Amino acid sequence: MLDKLKTIENRYLETESRMASGELFTSPSAYTAAAKELKELEPTVAAYRDYKRALESMAEAEKLLSDPDLGELAREEYQSAKAEASELEERLRIMLLPKDPDADKNVIMEIRGGVGGEESALFAHDLFRMYSMYAEKCGWKTEIVNINETELGGIKEIAFMVEGTGAYSRLRFEAGVHRVQRVPETESGGRIHTSAATVAVLPEADELDFKLDPSDLRIDTFRASGAGGQHVNRTESAIRITHIPTGTVVECQDERSQYKNKDRAMSILRSKLLEAERERRDSEIAAERRSQVRSGDRSDKVRTYNFPQSRVTDHRLTGDRRNFNIASVINGDLDPIIDALILEEQAEKLKNRGE
Repeated sequence: MLDKLKTIENRYLETESRMASGELFTSPSAYTAAAKELKELEPTVAAYRDYKRALESMAEAEKLLSDPDLGELAREEYQSAKAEASELEERLRIMLLPKDPDADKNVIMEIRGGVGGEESALFAHDLFRMYSMYAEKCGWKTEIVNINETELGGIKEIAFMVEGTGAYSRLRFEAGVHRVQRVPETESGGRIHTSAATVAVLPEADELDFKLDPSDLRIDTFRASGAGGQHVNRTESAIRITHIPTGTVVECQDERSQYKNKDRAMSILRSKLLEAERERRDSEIAAERRSQVRSGDRSDKVRTYNFPQSRVTDHRLTGDRRNFNIASVINGDLDPIIDALILEEQAEKLKNRGE
């Protein structure tokens, strides 16, 4: 670990020196890349330097442990420095874990009502509201791409973008089946019903991630349905793109501009095809992935929202750490759940590395 940290610090110093010397000023792209690298390395380098200072404090205090006058004070300083070093060492081990290359990407999310008819559609609406509120708290932008609503205000299916730094790194844990237990508004007998909705989370892919062959695409235009005003219903601005080899279909009808809808649909199609390719490659290690805290299997039941008992249970966590206050969660306070899942994932990765 120390060798890795020393290499990272040297890389940081080298990049810092190149930026200070001005040699990168002639190339804006190189300067931007160096500044980005410096920003990414800085937290690890800072923690490493704090760790080295803590070790030095331990060594200095250890020399004075046998001193009759300063021994007691030295013991206190030694224990304090030891605790700090231990905490920093654990933090550094986590910092050295491989970073998901998609962590900082924007997200394409899809929610579909499942078992439960109209109640599942109403639950899908609640989930979209929850994610919208969470995105707002994080300073991210949410934009609906396509939506199919019911007469009672539910959502049969919706696709939307979440744009912001770190969006995928946190929302990726939401993929899977979400289950709700409550008394539906349409239930006159007061019985509790169980319904479900599925959530898909894809990192946004650009042309560099996945190139599309134009000959593989069929692009159709049509008039948008639902809300949007007369302009939307009067012009064929909505876009439907079919990837002929796989049969994958993407629709976008939120933008008034046909060109904007086409660009958005192409981005979503690339993301879907890239995810399908990744899942195909990962099929060989599916057993290992299922043993981890976040499986890519879309059929996984990840969470239950129990309204009568006022709790949300995340089934990937254990013990008391798996239950959360439903009022907070449904109103967009997802950080406690996501933070717990991240810690669980980090612990699993450290265990797999034998650390």
